[in-house]
Amino acid sequence: MQFRDFFPVSTNTGLKECSYGALGAFIGLLGTGWLCQWGLGVDAHWLIAPMGASAVLLFAAPASPLAQPWSIVVGNGVSALMGVASATLIPDLALASACAVMLAIAAMFLTRSLHPPGGAVALTAVIGGESIRELGVGYVLLPVLINSALLLILGLCYNRVLGRRYPNGGKAQPNRHQTADPEPSARLASATDIDFALEKHGELLDISRQDLQELLQEAQLHALRERVGTVCCRDVMSRDLIVITPDESAMAAWHLLAHHRIKALPVVDETGRLAGILTLHDLMIDRERQQPREAIALAQWRVAELMTREVRTARSYQPLYDLVGAFSDGGLHHMPVLEGDQLVGILTQSDMVAALFTLALQPGLADEGVPSP
Repeated sequence: MQFRDFFPVSTNTGLKECSYGALGAFIGLLGTGWLCQWGLGVDAHWLIAPMGASAVLLFAAPASPLAQPWSIVVGNGVSALMGVASATLIPDLALASACAVMLAIAAMFLTRSLHPPGGAVALTAVIGGESIRELGVGYVLLPVLINSALLLILGLCYNRVLGRRYPNGGKAQPNRHQTADPEPSARLASATDIDFALEKHGELLDISRQDLQELLQEAQLHALRERVGTVCCRDVMSRDLIVITPDESAMAAWHLLAHHRIKALPVVDETGRLAGILTLHDLMIDRERQQPREAIALAQWRVAELMTREVRTARSYQPLYDLVGAFSDGGLHHMPVLEGDQLVGILTQSDMVAALFTLALQPGLADEGVPSP
């Protein structure tokens, strides 16, 4: 232990997020109080002090596992029950207070609903005065569960308006192929690996597995940026392009793909501007019916009718690391490269894999630029 350990730790939280958290707590507590006092006609105990602590978590740290809906409602509920039981069964105030918080923590761990304000909820049941004691088990429902539920509803609405991910269940979103596999960028540091590290660490960390995995991926991407350096799309893209025009037949496109053993054709107009892209998937699958196309029907179609018009493109000077996510988790296989509005190259997954593998073996190339294939 060192003296500097007693100083505040930087939270890296911007002024905007701080403002959102403070304003959210104001709205949440004011709304909960008004709804209890006038909406439900509650005359006394319409808002208890521990709700202030719940509001801090719900509005200022909504990504925390301790701020999730189950923790807020169940954590406060079981804590209230433990507090009432301790106040009823133990006459000594100090002993009852200690037992209430101890039992509340144990109950929250058992129900997987750890919520720090729950300790204050349990303590309030013991030291809240005669009026709180008179409520008995009713204290659990009103004000604790009513307060918790109303505060949670307001928090859900507020975080949804801000576009925050709440509830944050800590589970990764399904990948674009709708399979159980994690996204490619997450496979080197899988959830199993993170679970192993967390279990080895032992202590409770106030961060979800998903958030921890995302932070690890961001750190890896930053390291990749540092390693890749100045390598741009123009250093690794294919320049000798096989293209097609919108007026040509789909069968002609098929023959080009087969002859050159490629899977996509940039579609350009007479001025060389990119008009779209035609992939092997476009030729084989009818997007509307999700059915295979008949080979004989390809002669009846034109490229303009089958191509994808909204194409994600890159710039020739764009850093290579900018596109890693699009090719890995984004599912792209080909990306046209432009200079101004002119097509000058195409970047494929093969180009990306070869370039990154070469840079891994020869890091010094990042400063020189990888020669074009």
